[in-house]
Amino acid sequence: MTDKMFKGRKLLIATKHEKEKAIAPILEKELGVHCFVPTNFDTDKLGTFSGEIERKADALSTARTKCLLAMEQFDCDLAIASEGSFGPHPEVFFIPADEELLLLVDKQNEVEIFVRELSTETNFYGTEIRTEDELHEFAKNAKFPSHGLIIRQASYNFLDIVKGITEMDQLLETFNYLIKKYNSLWIETDMRAMYNPSRMNVIEKASLRLAEMMNALCPICYTPGFGITEGRQGLPCMVCNTATRSILSYIYCCKKCKHRKEEKFPNGKSQEEPMYCDVCNP
Repeated sequence: MTDKMFKGRKLLIATKHEKEKAIAPILEKELGVHCFVPTNFDTDKLGTFSGEIERKADALSTARTKCLLAMEQFDCDLAIASEGSFGPHPEVFFIPADEELLLLVDKQNEVEIFVRELSTETNFYGTEIRTEDELHEFAKNAKFPSHGLIIRQASYNFLDIVKGITEMDQLLETFNYLIKKYNSLWIETDMRAMYNPSRMNVIEKASLRLAEMMNALCPICYTPGFGITEGRQGLPCMVCNTATRSILSYIYCCKKCKHRKEEKFPNGKSQEEPMYCDVCNP
């Protein structure tokens, strides 16, 4: 059924940062689509990681806007866009994380499917530097030169900003030129996909997850994207039978006909160990 919906169709990848390198091979293989990237579509107008243009909407809304604008501009009814968010991990706050959202919009079949991939495999960081030793230390920790860097006057100042630095000569030249003008500089990792292989790997994982989701069909209307929308806690403790925080069931929901299915005991067990019980192990 998925082959019939997508095989042979053109899939527009709304990017200017070479994300097609991670997305296209997977979706062409799994969905049978023909991916293409418009050469003059500027996604930076919706926000930049370095902050010159603020992203005003959340990641999902921004990805949707990318798709809809590109579809209108290039007369296409199938598009995909990704949006990355960087910051502290939601559960382990002292570890930086990369959350990649990947959204596919299919106007022909009135389907919108998205996935999220959260990863700690990121070099996301920025700091103030004053010396060449600090420059070299940052570059080493940031996986330079395989990962690009950005240098500017200050964290929230966009004067003299230099992006996409991937060579040592360029890094030193930029640093030496700017440090003579300012007492200190701000250096940060360039999080644009084509300058950040770590991020590209996370986008690839999100693409695999999206392909898996696209091949999960609703048992009623056969629409792709029949995935988990909710995880319900409450797996009972095997000693006291109190509901724990462990997952009791997953709820699957169709994005089109709204059919719902509950899968109980998804982790293959009907009771939880007392060590995970707030009563037995407070």
